[in-house]
Amino acid sequence: MSKDYYKILGVQKGASEDEIKKAFRALAHKYHPDKKGGDEAKFKEANEAYQVLSDKEKRSQYDQFGQTFENAQAGGGFHGFEGFRDFSGFASGFSGDKGGVEFDLGDVFSDFFNGQRGAGRQRKGRDIEVDVTISFEEMITGTEKTIELAKNTTCSKCSGSGAEPGTKMKTCATCHGKGQTEQIKQTILGAFKTATVCSNCKGEGQIPEKKCSKCHGNGIIKESEKIKIKIPAGIHDNGTIRVVGKGEAIKSASSGDLYINVHITQNRKFQRINYDIKTKKYINLSQAILGDKIEIDTPIGTVKLKVPDGTVSGKQFKLRGKGIPHLRGFGIGDLIVEIDVKIPDKLTRQQKKLVKELRDEGL
Repeated sequence: MSKDYYKILGVQKGASEDEIKKAFRALAHKYHPDKKGGDEAKFKEANEAYQVLSDKEKRSQYDQFGQTFENAQAGGGFHGFEGFRDFSGFASGFSGDKGGVEFDLGDVFSDFFNGQRGAGRQRKGRDIEVDVTISFEEMITGTEKTIELAKNTTCSKCSGSGAEPGTKMKTCATCHGKGQTEQIKQTILGAFKTATVCSNCKGEGQIPEKKCSKCHGNGIIKESEKIKIKIPAGIHDNGTIRVVGKGEAIKSASSGDLYINVHITQNRKFQRINYDIKTKKYINLSQAILGDKIEIDTPIGTVKLKVPDGTVSGKQFKLRGKGIPHLRGFGIGDLIVEIDVKIPDKLTRQQKKLVKELRDEGL
């Protein structure tokens, strides 16, 4: 069945290049298979549509043939689109754009290209994302956690070269050191030159005379690694920490990054309001009437609070600098104490007598 690429991306036929790119980014974010709720089929479909509509020549031919685009291509009406449904051009849709997130999406999707991104772009290993849970108290003081990951790491024996120590690398005989092979295809539109990564040296241009006995020439090996993570005081729930170079390794390239999603357990006594902490303190009737100096619990100890006479339920007191440290080092939040005056539901005879006397005195 023929496909409407404009409909797939959700844009009008006269959409600009920027509108097409923006629509594609949104769909790629939504449907990426590595994300929860992702859809690989829709992800590939959006990529297929983008690779046609983002190319002026392909888009012009698509507009000319309209809904018969698929049939026209199959019947020889036009050529030069071989391979346009793969992911070879995907990362270009994200070039130079952070999309409002903390990291470059070109790196997130690099595993779809086996690390082979566009010409001239730096290759990078796959990023890793993990979840860590800390207590409310650890959030205030900051903490250190150790996580253990089984991931691709640079081979310690050959330092990632793939060659057995003491042996040399030699020029690949297939690509003659270029790292890619070229083919020329003749079409009715002329000759098209295509370049593909050399299958023998995997784009390196060199191969080892003798492969490393530990990684078998791959330059990387799957191992378990313990990583210590410092979680700063004041981090927010669902905050993310990036550790550069602690993701998965890839041969002859920089390792990916590690992203730690921090979750904070709730505390029944304390409520976080930005960098302030709110808590409730119960006092008895006599303390409310006469005033008192009371102890207030905080997540990391106790502090003293002077309650003036005549304090009513709902009255709030602010203890400055007793809250949560700011992540950027701009001070510490406050502790907000809300007073709740307890009214006893049962009284002794003596207490009732005293209360009646107070009533008779107009209290």
